[in-house]
Amino acid sequence: MPNRLADSTSPYLLQHADNPVDWWPWTPEAFEEARRRDVPVLLSVGYSACHWCHVMAHESFENEATAEYLNAHFVSVKVDREERPDVDAVYMEAVQAATGQGGWPMTVFLNAEGEPFYFGTYFPPAPRHGMPSFRQVLEGVHSAWTERRAEVGEVAGRIVGELAGRSLAHGGEGVPGEEELAQALLALTRDYDQKHGGFGGAPKFPASMVVEFLLRHHARTGAEGALQMASDTCEAMARGGIYDQLGGGFARYSVDREWVVPHFEKMLYDNALLCRTYARLWRATGSDLARRVALETADFMVRELRTAEGGFASALDADSEDRTGRRVEGAYYVWTPGQLTDVLGEADSEFAARYYGVTEEGTFEEGASVLQLPQGEGVVDAARVESVRQRLLAARDTRPRPERDDKVVAAWNGLAIAALAETGAYFGRPDLIERATEAADLLVRVHMDETTRLARTSRDGRVGANAGVLEDYGDVAEGFLALAGVTGEGVWLDFAGFLLDSVIERFTGEGGALYDTAHDAEPLIRRPQDPTDNATPSGWTAAAGALLSYAAHTGSEAHRTAAEGALGVVKALGPRAPRFIGWGLAVAEALLDGPREVAVVGPRGDTATAELHRTALLGTAPGAVVAVGEPSGQEGSGEPEFPLLADRPLVDGRAAAYVCRGFVCSMPTTEVDVLAEQLTVRV
Repeated sequence: MPNRLADSTSPYLLQHADNPVDWWPWTPEAFEEARRRDVPVLLSVGYSACHWCHVMAHESFENEATAEYLNAHFVSVKVDREERPDVDAVYMEAVQAATGQGGWPMTVFLNAEGEPFYFGTYFPPAPRHGMPSFRQVLEGVHSAWTERRAEVGEVAGRIVGELAGRSLAHGGEGVPGEEELAQALLALTRDYDQKHGGFGGAPKFPASMVVEFLLRHHARTGAEGALQMASDTCEAMARGGIYDQLGGGFARYSVDREWVVPHFEKMLYDNALLCRTYARLWRATGSDLARRVALETADFMVRELRTAEGGFASALDADSEDRTGRRVEGAYYVWTPGQLTDVLGEADSEFAARYYGVTEEGTFEEGASVLQLPQGEGVVDAARVESVRQRLLAARDTRPRPERDDKVVAAWNGLAIAALAETGAYFGRPDLIERATEAADLLVRVHMDETTRLARTSRDGRVGANAGVLEDYGDVAEGFLALAGVTGEGVWLDFAGFLLDSVIERFTGEGGALYDTAHDAEPLIRRPQDPTDNATPSGWTAAAGALLSYAAHTGSEAHRTAAEGALGVVKALGPRAPRFIGWGLAVAEALLDGPREVAVVGPRGDTATAELHRTALLGTAPGAVVAVGEPSGQEGSGEPEFPLLADRPLVDGRAAAYVCRGFVCSMPTTEVDVLAEQLTVRV
């Protein structure tokens, strides 16, 4: 019989709806039940693409005896970390503080006030490698609860007190300048892997936000070292196993420092960020590899993650069935030499094995290999490569597919909107711009209410119950602003403004510091607040970037002041921990450059207008904003949709572009070459 999770919009929670565990969702009623029964709460946090979450579910939560013990002695609460990042953040902070590490599944024991007193992640069904079994943990917690309640209360109180003392004071301390950004670049250089690209050792994660900072820093200063680190990192990832050489798109991370073996789950946020990264790398360098990867990643998102309602699903699972029917990680993606021969025949299989690095020993498990591009491109027959790729892709499509988490997360769709809109504009792919617009329409129709408050998730067109957090407001506003610049539709600028007004009114604290939840959100044991990037830009710096762009579009001092106040944390953390605040550093580059404001005026459908508009979008000036539309004052034009277009006439009856800072403009130009120079000259 299904438990209380059966009505959830979360695919992860629905995976547990038939467990014998009497799960509750995160609700006040669950904690009231714990208070009524005088039992502790087991909080289990995970997400649908999490391999070890599936393992623990199969080993423990599907086990009748374990479920019987849980149901008798605990109230069990299951949380999807992607639906409730605030709950996840608060308790993960406690887990990391207590144990020195974290991860998912996260297992936390709480009292009825939500105060944690015992922590862990994955627990096995039997003692293993020094870890207690899950049943031993349950019995130990039950014993402590019933026999040493005062000690449990003391621990919980101490932990909550320590967490409360961690509130950040950063903000309003001045904005980062040349010195801080130079120090950040130097720190990144020291942490850079000269041999394999990327930063740090294994496991190695895509550094999208850091690469954006490096590209902007190069554009502003001409620092060739910054561009080299960005280019080499992107090439190493694109040639490695972290990139799907057949179908496009990136896996979550590489388990090794050489980018060979990935953790195979594919997340929307990684692919949205990396699609935009590679498109912008092409914009800076003209790299054919960057162009190919950007387009293939965009096509992957549309093909594999787009939902029937026009949004984008959260993830593809790491696991799928192998030939024996077992669910194992990577089964859908890896190949043996024999499998190549079965699909391609003898001659082409030998060629494919050399080209993709498939060996008899294998690079993964059980003699299988993850496809890579270990040698340089251009040394083999391109037509033969494409034939082999298409045949292998067709054969792979017959394998059991990884499951898809098809909930729509507002923040990640905002990132996808920005990526698809810009990639479509750069490479002449109006279909990608259409997909971005459809996703934006879904967010407005389903996720935004009449007061323009934003819901975190939806599924099958049905809005979820959880309120949007700061990253939702920041990333969706970023997507809307990018879409406005690409399409010339001012309504997206308006919607971004509504969201950013909410950031100022509901998420901002003293001195410009930002919180991850609104002031009227559900109270937790601590109000989460984290300016550092994780797999995505932090909500703090995502909001700062969108606030700055909106201010450049509109001239709003309130939004620029809010952006500058938020960037105080980048001044404090950027020189010391640049890997973890890359997006904030990228926003700081935009602030130092202006950012520049580009107004393109001309008739819609006019070739000259379109050429100037595309040139403006291809400009590398950090964080430049672009507005395009009919000139104000022309017959039938009405009020301009973009403030930047006000009082910007045609020049000698021809389409023209104005490059400005603080709404003070250089001489307008009708020539694309002059406009390109205005957007690339370093100052």
